[in-house]
Amino acid sequence: MADQYDLIVLGSGPGGYVAAIRGAQLGLKVAIVERELLGGICLNWGCIPTKALLRSAEIFHYMQHAKDYGLAAEKISADIEAVVKRSRGVAKQLNQGVTHLMKKNKIAVHFGEGKLTGKGKLQVTDKDGKKTDLEGKNILLATGARARDLPNLPADGKRVWTYRHAMTPPEMPTKLLVIGSGAIGIEFASFYNDMGADVTVVEMLDRIVPVEDADVSTFLEKALRKQGMNILTSAKIDKIEASASGVKATITGKDGKPVAGEYSHVIVAIGIVPNTENIGLKELGVKVNDRGFLETDPACKTNVDGLYAIGDITAPPWLAHKASHEGVIAVEAIAGKHPHAMDPRNIPGCTYCHPQIASVGLTEAKAKEAGYEVKVGNFPFIGNGKAIALGEAEGFVKTVFDAKTGELLGAHMIGAEVTELIQGYTIGKTLETTEAELMETVFPHPTLSEMMHESVLGAYGRALHI
Repeated sequence: MADQYDLIVLGSGPGGYVAAIRGAQLGLKVAIVERELLGGICLNWGCIPTKALLRSAEIFHYMQHAKDYGLAAEKISADIEAVVKRSRGVAKQLNQGVTHLMKKNKIAVHFGEGKLTGKGKLQVTDKDGKKTDLEGKNILLATGARARDLPNLPADGKRVWTYRHAMTPPEMPTKLLVIGSGAIGIEFASFYNDMGADVTVVEMLDRIVPVEDADVSTFLEKALRKQGMNILTSAKIDKIEASASGVKATITGKDGKPVAGEYSHVIVAIGIVPNTENIGLKELGVKVNDRGFLETDPACKTNVDGLYAIGDITAPPWLAHKASHEGVIAVEAIAGKHPHAMDPRNIPGCTYCHPQIASVGLTEAKAKEAGYEVKVGNFPFIGNGKAIALGEAEGFVKTVFDAKTGELLGAHMIGAEVTELIQGYTIGKTLETTEAELMETVFPHPTLSEMMHESVLGAYGRALHI
């Protein structure tokens, strides 16, 4: 007899484990299936441990600039092994936390490879080859994604790395090539640059962090160049090959001239591939798009009854917090709670490079493309007392409004701690706040958040401190 459940979740990342917990809260009998570690990529190999690495790099940066704060720090050095060890410790702590949450919520945990064997049926094969059959009234797929390899140079963990290799490097890179300037590429470029590597970033599009507002991209490129990073946009890799001693690459830049270079290591950050192979989708007739991502309705339901999908195996943006929220939506729909569908325009995005980037909603260009007449506010960090006191006076806050209705269409920030600030605008967008309500909101002084207020005022010609 197969084990019977109301809900079976395949994958225990931030989408899967949150969905399982919400299901248990709603009185469902829940099982979760995980092939590796509870918490998935995010907690073990992604979001959390990378922030631990970046925090170490940030502290190292401040130590090197102690003189700017009237302090003295001599013989400063970095121990990459110790930095990685701390990062792994943070990941382990979070993994243990998820394990505790599963027990607390009485969720059955099955370790092994999961595969759909029919409607409402899933088989788990553990590391010893033992098979366990599960049956569920509903099954939720949350198997996530993995890094996309270069077609002619798969990652080997020695000279050619994905984000996973870059988190536990066998040695510190001396001259690093980063291919791709999305969030993952830029975060690792920033980390290794702060740690002392000679870093080159190659981006095929005409600007780095291309999903962000153009003003943010421009500002970040200038900041990274000032830090000593080499940035190549509108560039392509003509030839690349790895050996035991390093990586040789020929890169054609925007001037059309190919240039050969040698690097100690390369990080490939050119996108993701959904983990949808060998889980029984084809046999059940589950609809996927031409890139392999599952198609779902606003309740995260696939075309197969009782089968739901969330997170990185579905539509973008591919973000942990989007997956978590989708998990809640799917489970509440299963429980008949009629949840609100997610609005992609209200999902914030954060990049933890130095300086940080955070945004929500439409860029200025996208708003104009959509036919809006816009009002745009822009307030610089240099006009904020707290930013100056922190010694972090580089950056800005930009807001985009519908000129006709006052609706906040988008907000875009670059600078210190903006990843902590963006949620203010996200709440505003979710509540459909207008410029009048934001203007009438009292912001505490002295804080970085005052720039959020000033940017709104600036969109209407009322900024007070510039």
